[in-house]
Order: sequence, then C-alpha cells, then structure tokens
Amino acid sequence: MRIVIQRVSEASVTIDGVIKSAIHQGLLTLVGFEAEDSQEDLDWIVKKIVQLRIFNDEQGVMNLSVKEINGEILVVSQFTLHAKTKKGNRPSYIGAAGPQLAIPLYNRFVEYLSESLGKQVQTGEFGAHMVVQLINDGPVTLIIDSKNKEL
Repeated sequence: MRIVIQRVSEASVTIDGVIKSAIHQGLLTLVGFEAEDSQEDLDWIVKKIVQLRIFNDEQGVMNLSVKEINGEILVVSQFTLHAKTKKGNRPSYIGAAGPQLAIPLYNRFVEYLSESLGKQVQTGEFGAHMVVQLINDGPVTLIIDSKNKEL
C-alpha cells in the first residue's frame, strides 16, 4: 500500500458536479493498492495514519494525532500512486492492484480506519473520475509505503 497524506483545513470530493464528501480539519488520504498487499499492510498503515503526530499542540509543535484533535479523514482511491515512470513518457500501472483485489482492500481499509478513528471516514468513489479540492495546512504532505516499514 502506498498513501499520500495531506494535513488539511478542508477538503472535498466532487463527482459529476456533485459534492460526494467533504471534511474540515483533518487528513486527506490518497491510497493505492498493489497485488502483494495483505491484512498486515492494512493494519500497519491504518495504525500509522491514526497515530501520526502532525497536528500542532498549544506550543505550535507537531505533536498531536488526527484522533487527538478530533479531526476528520477523507479517503480517495488512487491507483496512479503505483505508476512506473522509469521508461518512456507514458506511466505504466502494471504494479497497481486490479479492481477485483483493490476494491475489497479499499473497503476494508475505510472500515478499519473508521473503527480506529472512532468516527465515520469520508470517501470518494472507487474507480470514479473525481475532482478533489483541498486546502493543505502547513503545507504538510507525507508519503508512506507499507513495503518500506523500516524507513
């Protein structure tokens, strides 16, 4: 699993001109799956997201998690996170899990993230063309890959 997390003051997903989901202070999480992803990857990433201390405390130090600030999370599926760009100019998405694998992983990811956060996580729509708007707060943007746990 590969995720891009952005600390936001607000974010939304629009599909066909209609806002599907919107959040205020919290995290916009773009998530991409690959065929080798397992429940272990899912567990590790969800724990990391909920416990990641990237929100300011009273002294202005990034020392609080999204859960501690009672923040919100918006999850957007994004297979392009696994693009290979080494050869040529057209990205290859061969490393991304196909829908038959990715959809169940995505659904479990959202469910587990909601449980760990203690409130409903907002989502885009898997496979849809989405317009994502956000106000990045900081800016704070992190990339996390479950295959690089040691880093």
